[in-house]
Amino acid sequence: MDFDKAPERPQEPERSRETERHQESEGCLVVALRLPLRIVVLVLVVPVRIAWDALVVAGRFLADIVLRPLGRALLWVARALFVRPFVVLWRYVLVPLGKALARLGHVLVVLPLGWLYRYVLTPVGHALAWLARGIGSGLACLYARVLTPIGHGIAWLLRGVGRVLAAVGVGLYAVVARLVRYLIVVPARWLYEWVLAPVGRALAWCVGAVVTGIGWVLYWATRILLALPALALWRWVLVPVGRVLAVVAREVGEALAHAWRIAGHISLAVGRFLGTLFRWFFVEPVRWVYRTVLTPVGHVVRGAVLRPAAEAARAVGRATRQALAGARETVRQARADIRRALFGEPRQPVAVDRREPSGGETRTLGSSTTALTKD
Repeated sequence: MDFDKAPERPQEPERSRETERHQESEGCLVVALRLPLRIVVLVLVVPVRIAWDALVVAGRFLADIVLRPLGRALLWVARALFVRPFVVLWRYVLVPLGKALARLGHVLVVLPLGWLYRYVLTPVGHALAWLARGIGSGLACLYARVLTPIGHGIAWLLRGVGRVLAAVGVGLYAVVARLVRYLIVVPARWLYEWVLAPVGRALAWCVGAVVTGIGWVLYWATRILLALPALALWRWVLVPVGRVLAVVAREVGEALAHAWRIAGHISLAVGRFLGTLFRWFFVEPVRWVYRTVLTPVGHVVRGAVLRPAAEAARAVGRATRQALAGARETVRQARADIRRALFGEPRQPVAVDRREPSGGETRTLGSSTTALTKD
């Protein structure tokens, strides 16, 4: 429930004028329906709005206090039980095993296959290629010296036979075409122009007249029997009933919206009242107990118990660190003594006479620091 609800903005004067004009233009039916509808809807909507606001507040409280921490805990448990074991399995078992299998496959499969390809299949392939080139050269010679002349002769013979057959076919085609034209095409054209076309036009005119008459009769019958009654029903029955139902539906919607807004104000007032009671009877006593009783007791416990315990723990920690440091130094000295007893003293580095100037010397006009001009 929103206890800090922002106040509604005042309506603008132009909008109020438009509302007054709209109310003045409304009929008596709207005025008679509005007040009873709004009273009934308000009585029905107020409990629903209060219940809705209570459910919203309970849902937010449940989501913030219970569901979100529970979800985070379940997410952590799921990550600990499922994700991390799979990650560990993948990283420390499957990946090394895969690398070992890949290495083994390379050694047992790839290398023998490479050797087989390089030293067996490649020489055999070269030999087969050389043999195929020899066979191809022989076949090319046979094609060029034997088959090509024979093919040219056969082609010349077929061209001559084709020319003779073409001449004979052209003559036969001309004779057959002339016979078909004068025996079939010309009589069929005369029959179409002087017999079939006039008969078809007459039949089409008769059928068109019959269809037009039937359509005219059906049009007027449909208009008188269906269209005019449907139009009268729509104009004198459905349209007035629809307007009345539209007015009722609009008024019901406006009544619901108005009742929902008023119920929101009522629910806000009820929520503030309950919040005030909760603060007076629970929050303020708890706050008073915390400030008056628990805070002084906590200060006393912190000054008398926690701080001395912390100082003692820090002293114990410092003593423990000093003891561990001494033990480490003792172990280091013992290891150095054992190493000297077994292997002797370590060799000292021999100093080398370098030609570079030392860091302590300074460059002057009478001395030089380069290798070529040194005394």
